[in-house]
Amino acid sequence: MNTLLEVRDLVVRYGTRTAVDGVSFDVRAGETLALVGPSGCGKSSTAAAALLLRRPDGGRVRFEGRELTGLPERELRAVRPAMQPVFQDPYGSLSPRQRIRDAIAEPLRVRGRWDRDTGPARVAELLAMVGLDSAHGARRPHELSGGQCQRAGIARALAGEPRLLVLDEPVSALDPSVRAGVLNLLAALQESLGLGYLFISHDRALVRHFADRTAEMRAGRLVGVS
Repeated sequence: MNTLLEVRDLVVRYGTRTAVDGVSFDVRAGETLALVGPSGCGKSSTAAAALLLRRPDGGRVRFEGRELTGLPERELRAVRPAMQPVFQDPYGSLSPRQRIRDAIAEPLRVRGRWDRDTGPARVAELLAMVGLDSAHGARRPHELSGGQCQRAGIARALAGEPRLLVLDEPVSALDPSVRAGVLNLLAALQESLGLGYLFISHDRALVRHFADRTAEMRAGRLVGVS
């Protein structure tokens, strides 16, 4: 399998506190690496730095062999569609003022991939890929259930045609009865699209059944990979 993401000796500091201390890992195409540990151990800071949403204070990040750490924001913007986040709060990740179909269309417009003929068809295709339909697309986030809203967030992430998804506690805010459906969706998308996943979670039992490999964090450091 091709290596998508390479993180080496990552360091993230907030003032005098070191949140991430020398973390290294890889994520390969078609696999799920789970980053697991208790709240406050540095998982989300690691994810943000790996996506260059927060510039690391040390170490390096490569995507498909390309060094990203020192790239200016203008050049990073060209890379970002290929490595997309999916956040914990399904409602907070979408604008409350936008209809779901417009939220999904926005990345297509930004990338110059939108026109009146093919754009709506692509949005409908993305909705169908995550188990939603045009009626869901006409609603706003508060008119959807948590599971439906998270599916919409996944569809928006897929609009950039990513090769890597960084999933930061993507089911922890959902009802237990809904979680399995979203996890099954993620597994099916990975199989059909060959996506790599960096899956952030505090739930070891959950990742045991979902991840190919698990990296455990404590106090900002990796303490084991299995």
